[in-house]
Amino acid sequence: MKIALFSAKSYDREYFDKINKHHNITYFEAGLNKDTASLTQGFEGVCVFVNDNLDKETIEKIAANGIQVIALRCAGFNNVDMAAAHNRNIKVVRVPAYSPEAVAEHAAALILTLNRKTHKAYNRVRESNFSLEKLTGFNLHRKTVGVIGTGIIGRAFCHIMLGFGCRIIAYDMYESDELKSRGATYTSLDELFKQADIISLHCPLTPETKHIINEHTFGKMKDGVMLINTGRGALINTKDAIKALKDQKLGYLGIDVYEQETNIFFRDLSEEIMQDEVFARLMTFPNVLVTAHQAFFTGEALEQISTVTLQNLTDFENGRLLVNEVNA
Repeated sequence: MKIALFSAKSYDREYFDKINKHHNITYFEAGLNKDTASLTQGFEGVCVFVNDNLDKETIEKIAANGIQVIALRCAGFNNVDMAAAHNRNIKVVRVPAYSPEAVAEHAAALILTLNRKTHKAYNRVRESNFSLEKLTGFNLHRKTVGVIGTGIIGRAFCHIMLGFGCRIIAYDMYESDELKSRGATYTSLDELFKQADIISLHCPLTPETKHIINEHTFGKMKDGVMLINTGRGALINTKDAIKALKDQKLGYLGIDVYEQETNIFFRDLSEEIMQDEVFARLMTFPNVLVTAHQAFFTGEALEQISTVTLQNLTDFENGRLLVNEVNA
């Protein structure tokens, strides 16, 4: 198949070229949206990532160009208008799981870095400053960790935190018997907000979960709570998080995703003035740690993403059952 791969980075080329045996892939650095949809002329399928915008207008345009399949090289599909794709008979496939441990381990890394301030200590020592002032952390042992979403990644994260000796309380519509056998307790969201010392988000972004963390829910949390998000940016209302930081209700914030990240992440803006004033304000807080959507970014995950995406495309081309199809 002739595939247009959008939002292409050097690592995408490396892993897709290494694994690809059957498809003719053209790489575009640009993201796919209504303004770049014309680039899909002459292709049968597109391969996209988290910040490509496949709204109704974009899908109408790529359908007119003959696109038959959208291959997401990620698990989430909130950036695709599924109804529009269904109406134009475009199949949507995804990578439902790619090294869930990579994301779970990154969430743990954010917790440890924020808590023990290793990023600050690193900079101090490089300047020959060996003072321990203002570097006090806390023991994770026996702390209560609230996990919202116990799918594959959420469960991997729970296993890590159980290893630290933490108490796990969780919220999910579908409870995991395996986690419960390990000692995790499922509870209501309100009770999770009330009890947790650390809250980590691992749920998908849906209309129901958008801004699940907001001014109202911050009010239910402990003073000084730590909040971690390696899921989707819009799970948190950022303006409300800033207010919670100012009010010292939110003691630590570690995020690998941001609700307006599309024009920021995956780009080098070091020589430009930050135009997103909300993000700029967020970065002024000393107890905020931001990474640029890199939780998934391990060699194992990149290999799995490439392998599954290419298999999805091969299955579509050969008329096989699409085991990773997303249904409208």
